[in-house]
Amino acid sequence: MVWDMDLPVMPPVQPMLAKSVKGIPDQAKFEGGLSFEPKWDGFRCVVFKDGDEVELTSRNTKPLTRYFPEVVEALKAQLPARCVLDGELFVASSDRLEFEMLQERIHPAASRVKMLAETTPAGFVAFDLLALGDDSLLDTAFGERRTRLEDALSGLAGPTYLTRTTTDPAEAQAWFEQFEGAGLDGVVAKPLNASYQQNARTMLKIKHERTADVVLAGYRLHKTSTPENPLLGSLLLGLYADGKLQHIGVSASFTAARRAELIDELKPLECDIKDHPWGEWEEWAIANPDRVPGTQSRWSAGKDLSFTPVRPERVLEVGYDHMEGRRFRHTAQFKRWRFDRDPESCGYDQLEEPVSYDLTRVLGIN
Repeated sequence: MVWDMDLPVMPPVQPMLAKSVKGIPDQAKFEGGLSFEPKWDGFRCVVFKDGDEVELTSRNTKPLTRYFPEVVEALKAQLPARCVLDGELFVASSDRLEFEMLQERIHPAASRVKMLAETTPAGFVAFDLLALGDDSLLDTAFGERRTRLEDALSGLAGPTYLTRTTTDPAEAQAWFEQFEGAGLDGVVAKPLNASYQQNARTMLKIKHERTADVVLAGYRLHKTSTPENPLLGSLLLGLYADGKLQHIGVSASFTAARRAELIDELKPLECDIKDHPWGEWEEWAIANPDRVPGTQSRWSAGKDLSFTPVRPERVLEVGYDHMEGRRFRHTAQFKRWRFDRDPESCGYDQLEEPVSYDLTRVLGIN
């Protein structure tokens, strides 16, 4: 792609990343201390603005500009004339973030992009400054980048926002506990002395960790599986609601040796799809509200979504961070088999529900 802009930091930019840690880190272990901020649950986005030209790129440097015309117009009006920002695109509904609505914004039809921009408008929250005017800030310490970001983005009232920060671990802990109710994902800690290092995990992220007992409903083969050497790719998980087994997500992180062992271990449980609780979806070829395995959507186009059904007789304990509707937001982590649990006893009532919290308070809107 040809860029007409002339900025001190030009695309492509790979955003700085974070590594997971347990609990709020100790400030004393980091020379210069840490800055804490909410962890937003949206699309990571780098904004490039040069006068009336605005470009949005994703975490993997792909263009996002055409999908968010209302955000582009807001950035033209609200940002400094020439700047590069790191931040997050989000969609909110009923005072909380809604990731599924955000996903729907990525659509090939221009007419639908226009309609969604009006019906489910997105916002942008900035949390780092990579360039301002003629100055590249990539080698500048985050503490100074943050100060210049606050000066450059003062007085915003949406749909462009400046994320809040704190150097107080106690306040960060309170955010971690409270903000999940507004759909946020945890807390991020940034060393105040650190430069902006592209594609490096120099930040720290503290995310919610929970466990649940779920029902094994089937499995998919790994992409490297062959008839001679079958390997399990992912376990399909379910929970009971109103007597029906609902698809809640997958667990997929296994060693190559364990993938082969699981194929043999689960072989006796395999069954015909017609005898399976999800047999009613056998002929479906479109996405549905429960995202049943084997059905298609534009997010899964071209992928083999077929699965091997198993009798729902085995329970496993998994780790997860948080829910997106009635599903795990991310891939669940296998913990152990629970041979002591009755599958029918595994329902949604065991899942911890975060206390509701108003997103406008997170954004600092009075």
